[in-house]
Formats: sequence, structure tokens, C-alpha cells
Amino acid sequence: MQEVNHPLGRVVFEAYEVDFRTGELRKHGVRIRLQAQPLRVLEMLMERRGNVVTREELKGKLWPADTFGDFDHGLNKAINKLREALADSALNPRYVETVARRGYRFIPVLTEVDQPARTVEPAIPDRPAVNGNSQQPAEKPAAPRGLPTFLAWKIAGACLAVFFAVFVVFYLHSMVPGSANIRSLAVLPLENLSSDVSQEYFADGMTDELITALATINGLKVISRTSVMLYKHARKPLPQIGRELKVDAIVEGTVLRSGEHVRITAQLIRATADEHIWSQSYEGDLSDTLQLQDKVARAIADRIRLKITAQEQALLQKPKLVNPDAHDAYLKGRYFWNKRTEQSLKEAIAYFDQAISKDPNYAPAYSGLADSYTLLADWEYGALDRNEAFPKAKAAATKALKLDDNLGEAHASLGLCRKAFDWDWRGAKAELLRAIELSPSYATAHQWYGWSLLIGGQDNEAISELEKAEALDPLSLIISADLADALTIAHRYDESIRQSRRAIEMDPSFAMAHYQLGQALGQARNYDEAIRELQQAIELSRANPLCTSQLGFVYAVSGRRNEALKILNDLKIESNDKSSHAVAIAVVYAGLNDKDQALAWLQTAYQERFNPSALVRPAFDVLRSDSRFQNLLHRCGLS
Repeated sequence: MQEVNHPLGRVVFEAYEVDFRTGELRKHGVRIRLQAQPLRVLEMLMERRGNVVTREELKGKLWPADTFGDFDHGLNKAINKLREALADSALNPRYVETVARRGYRFIPVLTEVDQPARTVEPAIPDRPAVNGNSQQPAEKPAAPRGLPTFLAWKIAGACLAVFFAVFVVFYLHSMVPGSANIRSLAVLPLENLSSDVSQEYFADGMTDELITALATINGLKVISRTSVMLYKHARKPLPQIGRELKVDAIVEGTVLRSGEHVRITAQLIRATADEHIWSQSYEGDLSDTLQLQDKVARAIADRIRLKITAQEQALLQKPKLVNPDAHDAYLKGRYFWNKRTEQSLKEAIAYFDQAISKDPNYAPAYSGLADSYTLLADWEYGALDRNEAFPKAKAAATKALKLDDNLGEAHASLGLCRKAFDWDWRGAKAELLRAIELSPSYATAHQWYGWSLLIGGQDNEAISELEKAEALDPLSLIISADLADALTIAHRYDESIRQSRRAIEMDPSFAMAHYQLGQALGQARNYDEAIRELQQAIELSRANPLCTSQLGFVYAVSGRRNEALKILNDLKIESNDKSSHAVAIAVVYAGLNDKDQALAWLQTAYQERFNPSALVRPAFDVLRSDSRFQNLLHRCGLS
């Protein structure tokens, strides 16, 4: 771990003031965002103000040759960001001048330079041992000759007063909460300073892993990846981002990778006041990247004075050496997994398999594999047969936990498999609770646990858990839609309608939000608007059977029987061995109040090992008093 050394302290020029000790740049007292690397370039230019600082000199200090071979792109980017912060122009510079084929020069005169005070320990001459004891105290030095006694006492008193003042300030500072009121933060996407654009996946992966490391700390709410990634390349002020994500602090930084070396620079900023709290740089080999992330996480926790439990401390300090090639393939896998398309999920599986082939003992790769198979078998994608995909997902999650039982994401993956395929509700809850215990800020674990509670009839508790997931990932469309779904299942239709409309505001093209709104409007008997929303959901989802069947249901309950029968016939034609629409067909029959046919198709779904969570939807309320439906619930373990 290496801290940046700042020879300069506070510097003032024209309307600007920069304090290199705190990393703050201000104009007319208003703080301007400036990342660590451009700040270090500015410091070097100011140290040699009026003179040219060559690119080679900048490289030698900021991009050491033995660590980073390619620095051109990173330096150009740092200079551009510095000019942007100073509202400067390369063509007509006021502050930073480019000297062709040589380097850069800082132009303005510095009106004030406040260098940090430095303590110099006086040299103590060797003294002969007294009676053979080298530890004998030295004689008290005489007062300087010619210094009046009263002046010596006056100076001594002044020194004592200064010492006492410093002590009081330090003591009061330690008593003031300071950063202790930071209980929530967001890690903004780390910026890729590499000259290779294809390294974006690496910077995104480092962001993910820093979020994961911080998410293990109890008492700290860490916003999930889905929400923070929407701020990549965004130019919003930090206070605005803090308000939108409802966090106390923000972590931002950079990643520079070259060959087998990596440097991570991070800074912690109080969101409301845009106040710089801490910054530091870390560097090491690729095999050290996980340890670097944990160092950053520990430093942040220490800075905001969070008490870390022994278990959390052990997790952050546990040796995490990893095969660099395996880690690289894993990061690529997560990069494609987060795109959430059928094709990208298949690419993710290929990369996770590659990571496992490089290192068969790399637990996170198995967890990623489990998540990919789970999503591909989900109704939204339907790209794999459930009977084929879920056993693979369960095997991968089990292997991950065998290698690392403290991997929260793997416990969540196994919990989903036990819930959706094994129908082991008790086992699913235990795994999901363990995932939350290990990774309290893992929004997906709260989301899936909320659904376990919902299936068990604990509607209010389920909604509360889904609200926790939404607080951890406020810009996640799928969590927002799931919360709307839960509110409909709990027959809280007005709340569900409002929740769905909030999701649509975030992304009007998100099919599931229109589906949830149409479902709630249909249950509230606002049929015309429900039909419009469901028709839009069908168009956006490319005729997803879930959306289509809900439109058939609304047609049926609103008296438009012929339209409902047409949808029913289309679903039967499209149904096949790979993608049976048994549950969707049962939904339309329930709307037509044909209980016998609805139950017959649910029996088919049972034989195909369907996801029983469908049974809690209000479309099947008409069947709940039927003994055959009660028997189906019992066989699914839901009675």
C-alpha cells in the first residue's frame, strides 16, 4: 500500500484554490470534481511552475517504467480532465500550456503557496557509556547562550500552549462524529485509464468486486451494480447523484492496467457537501487484484469509523490469490452476464467455463455459471429447458460453496435453485438468509428471499424485503417490477399501479413494467387501460407468453371472450416440448372461469416441474377454494 506524497500544501492562483493534502480544488470557494491522477499531474506542474515538465518526467513519477509500459493514453486523459476542471483550452491556454514535442507548462503566477510543516528530528551525538550502561540518560542540554531567561520561558510557554491547542483540537475531532454518520455509499464505475478500450470489462469488473467487498460489511448500505452503472460516463454533480441514490457518500476512482500490473486509485467523497474525505492509490500484480480491492474496502470502513466484526475482518483479510487468466475470464463472464440478453448469457457461460478450465478451484466462476444457467431457464429468456438448466445451475452453485462456503452470491444461487426447481422452501430460505448474512448489501439475495416469503403467504414481510432490495438497487428495473408484482399478489392494487408507473418512468421500453401495470389495472377492473398496457408489453417483449396470457385473462374477465379464445388457441399452437406454455394457458382458462381446463393445464405444468410461484398470482384466485387446487399446492409443498 502506497500513499501519495504531496510536497505542496495549499496553493492559490486567480479564482482557484487547490489543497493537495485533502485533494480539493475550488473556484470561488465552490468545490470542483478532480480525480486523483489529474490532481497529481497538476501538482507536478505547479512544483516546476513556469518551466516545462516533460512527458518523460511525468511518466517517471506517475507511471513508473517498471510498473506501466504504456502511459500516453492515461496522461492525455489526465491533462484533458485537468483542463476541463479549470475551464481551460488547449488552443488558447490560460493555465496549462502544451509545449510541442516536449511536455507541459503551468502558466499563471501563484499568489499564495502554503507548504506543509515538516518536523526535523535533531541529530543526537553519540555519548560514551556511563558505567558500561548505554541507556544512561543524557545530560539536560543547556539553554542557548545569550538567550534571556524570561524569553526562554516565554518561548517554552508558547510551545506548551500550541501543543495544548493541538491536543484539544485532536481530542475534539476524535469526539466529533466526522465521517461516522456515513452509513450508505455508492461506488461509481471506476474509470479505465488504459489506452486499450477493450479493457472496459476489467474496470467494470474491478467496480463489481469493490462493491462486493464493501457489501460484506454489516451496517453499511452499498448500492448495487445495476444502479451505479447507469452513471458511467455521466457528468452529473456528486450531490445530485447522492440524492438520486439516497446515499451519504460516494466512492470514485480509476483503474490502470498494463501487462501484468494494475493500479487502483480511489477517493471517498461526502455526497451532500461534495466534501473530499480520503484518497489513496494501490498497485500490484494481476494476481493481487482481489487483495487490492479488499485493502480499499478496509480503508473506507476504517475512514468512516465502521466497526467491522471478526468474521467480516477475516473475510476481508483472507488470502485471495487467483490465477490471473482465470480471473480475467471471470470478469469477462460477469461483463456479459450483466447485459442480460440470451446471447450475452450464453457468452457468459463460455467465459465462466474458460475460467474454470484455467483454475478448477476458483469458486466465483462456478457461482457465475449457476446464475447464467438460472437466468437462461427463466421465463424471461426461455432459452434452455428447465430440466436441463436447473440441475447444471445447482451443481455449479454447490461446487462454488464446496470451494468457498463464505461466498454470499453462491448461497443466493443455490437458494434460487432450491426454490424454483427443488421446491425445497425451507432449504431455499436458509440459503438466502445465509447469503444476506454474508453479503448484507446484495440486493438480489433480498429480492429472491422476498419471493420466498411471498410464496409462503407472508405478503407484508415479503414486500418489506423487496423494498430493502429496491433501496440497495434503486434503479434496478427488475426489482422495481418484482415489487409491483408482490403488491398485486397482496391485493394492494393502487400501490402496485403507482410502483409500476415509477418503473415505466425509469425506462418506458421495459416490457415487465407495462406487464405489471396491466396486471394490476386488470385486477382493479380498469380493463381498457389494462389492455393497452398489456398490448404494449407484448410488443416490447416480442410476444412473451406471460404477457400474452395476461392479456387473454383480461379479455376473458372483461367479457371479450372471442379475443380470449384466439389468444388461447395461439398459445396452444406455440407450445412445444422445449417451451411449454401450460401455466400461460391455465391463466386464460381461469379468466374464462373454466376451472376444469385450468386445473388440467396446471397438472401438466406440475409434471413439467414448473415454478410454483405462479400459483400465488391473483389470476388463480377463482381456483383457491377448489380441493384439486389445494391438493396441487400440497404436492408442491405450499400447503
